[in-house]
Amino acid sequence: MGRALDGSQRAYRELVRRYERPVFSLVVRMVRDAAVADELAQEVFLKAFRSLETYDRQRKFSSWIFKIAHNTTLDHLRRKRLDTVPLETPADDDEPGAGYRLADDSAFSPHVEAESSDLAKAMETAIDRLRPEYREVVVLRFQEGLAYQEIADITGLPMGTVKTYIFRARKELAGHLTEMGWTP
Repeated sequence: MGRALDGSQRAYRELVRRYERPVFSLVVRMVRDAAVADELAQEVFLKAFRSLETYDRQRKFSSWIFKIAHNTTLDHLRRKRLDTVPLETPADDDEPGAGYRLADDSAFSPHVEAESSDLAKAMETAIDRLRPEYREVVVLRFQEGLAYQEIADITGLPMGTVKTYIFRARKELAGHLTEMGWTP
């Protein structure tokens, strides 16, 4: 980040390369549309590039870029109003439902791979059922591996609220997974 702040476009390209997937993952979970998420992720990096001089060297770059992604996505959702999407595919529609498929490429046997894929689908469905604010903190905590304080900084929520959201989200996720036949 220091080299990017000193004007190195090569260093900034490396930052984009490292963070494009995590930023896209956060945004796509919030907007539930890969094409829109791709555009918003590009907008995030453009905003970051244009405001490099505002970066505080005392903070982690990941927290700063996720904060920009969070704000950019919320601005988009406020302008657009979040559409509701059915979780199941309508019988007369070839389009998939709201759940995303997460395949486990490291599985060694078809049985393990099928079970992992089924669990991933169930987890995605369960995550999609969460309120947007719960979904966001779950993604930031468990997919991106951020600390509670970083999540609080990114979302602008008090630390206690972040902890409460994660606690409630985990409880809801366990309930949803149990309803789908998955046991702890």
